Amino acid sequence: MNLLCSSYRLPHFLLCAALLSLNAFAQAPNNPKIDAIFAAYDKLDVPGCALGVIKDGQLIYARGYGMANLEHGIPNGPKLVYDIGSTSKQFAAASILLLQQQGKLSLSDDIRKFVPEMHASPQTVTIRHLIHHTSGLRDYLTLFSLAGVNFDDTTTENDALQLIARQRELNFPPGEQWLYSNSGYFLLSIIVKRASGKSLAEFAREHIFMPLGMKDTLILDNHKRIVPRRATGYSPGRNGFQTEMSNFEQTGDGAVQTSIEDLLRWDQNFYDPKVGGPEFLKQMQEVGSLNNGEKLSYASGLFIGEYKGLRLVSHGGSWAGYRAELARFPEQKLSVACLCNSAATNPTLLAQRVAEVYLADQLKTPPTSAATANKPTAISLTETQLQDKVGLYRSASSGELLRISLRDGKLRFDPFTPNNFELSPVSADRFLVVAPGQINELIFDTSQPQQKRLTVKRTGLGTDVLEAVPSATLTPEQLKAYVGSYYSEELDTTYLVNIENGQLAISHTSGLKWLVLPTFPDGFTTSSGMRFNFTRDAQKRVLSFAVQAGRTRNLRFAKQ
Repeated sequence: MNLLCSSYRLPHFLLCAALLSLNAFAQAPNNPKIDAIFAAYDKLDVPGCALGVIKDGQLIYARGYGMANLEHGIPNGPKLVYDIGSTSKQFAAASILLLQQQGKLSLSDDIRKFVPEMHASPQTVTIRHLIHHTSGLRDYLTLFSLAGVNFDDTTTENDALQLIARQRELNFPPGEQWLYSNSGYFLLSIIVKRASGKSLAEFAREHIFMPLGMKDTLILDNHKRIVPRRATGYSPGRNGFQTEMSNFEQTGDGAVQTSIEDLLRWDQNFYDPKVGGPEFLKQMQEVGSLNNGEKLSYASGLFIGEYKGLRLVSHGGSWAGYRAELARFPEQKLSVACLCNSAATNPTLLAQRVAEVYLADQLKTPPTSAATANKPTAISLTETQLQDKVGLYRSASSGELLRISLRDGKLRFDPFTPNNFELSPVSADRFLVVAPGQINELIFDTSQPQQKRLTVKRTGLGTDVLEAVPSATLTPEQLKAYVGSYYSEELDTTYLVNIENGQLAISHTSGLKWLVLPTFPDGFTTSSGMRFNFTRDAQKRVLSFAVQAGRTRNLRFAKQ
């Protein structure tokens, strides 16, 4: 008997029956190798994960680890429902592809055909750009954060749409680069609504969830709605765990609530496409490309890549106190779904370790990309050969700033964050570096010392060129030039710039504050990699600054 129920008396009989039913798969013979992977969560006083391993259309292993609800002692399990965050994106993309089949839209359509509120731009943003994250649209979640929105507050579809429509610049011309953008997938939900006459939640239910028998799956567009058998989301707090739920009501980029058992039905549609048919299946997994023809690793809400030599189709998710991963190895017909209700988990890593147990005899370590398919053996370079590559490099297009340093006879690069990575030389000017989830190729051009350049190639994510910039240090007197009040029309908000303990501080009335360090002339950065670049007029007076915040670039604030 479930230990949670062993001491319950008759009035609790129905609750006990429900608990046993929800965690029924945990009573099946355990796999010690798999259970060891989740040992840290297999406890009665912590949240954890639900795991499902799918092979040849069957759920061959399913278990819950940890608790779905700490207050009522309900365990995690394959029948419970979890918010899957960005793993939801494949359902928004699928809805768009189904509408294209119905003749109600085309991926080549200008998004203003359905969203005329968007600011007129000399370049056309298409629905295809949204799907492949090549639109250049600033990420609305980053914009919310910069505007001081409390993520515990309720935000609506209209709030997000107004904020996106208020933007007057793109991160880059459409199709020129790849940059993950929740704005794009949120706008897909708006396009579904206006093309079909139904909300994304209604359309997906009618055309995807119900036809596949995904009876426990829904898209949550009303934060007050009761979601049957939903696990509670948690995050670490000062005295244990605290509840971490979301009141956001936007859809498209997230908001799907589903279970392990329902994901089994969705997974099988990729082998036997009852929804959409073979052409739909092909389109879902067709990767995008940049304007120059370079192929990406992102398809329709799915990353297409490899894991240790095996083709992998996957997408993770992270929202509030939930984390998710659905990883499919199509040639092996094996998938791993890992849905967690703790922000302290890493389901992508957990799913990979589970896959390694089942695919141990097939995994290998091949080249990760075409760029490294014939990777030459690493060579040794003298410190003199390395020293001329040291310095700061900045991209004029993306604003990315990299610092190249020489330590213990080796080059390293960092983006002004706590992480840094070693560069492995394969020629005098060409280096490889493995960063999380990708392999980068760095090519230095130091033929003209006064105009050094660095080309960065990222696996499936495009290429960028950075130029060397001088580093800067500032006196307290020089910092005074930046002090003042700065307003952003695109956010309709004001930042204050002051000096605190000899350091520049940028703050917002919501309580946001960044202490920034000088990097290059008029450029500052935070320890998290967020950057503020100031501009001056002909008399050298500070006029404005632009924020570079990951998925949002060149957001301008004018000095008042």
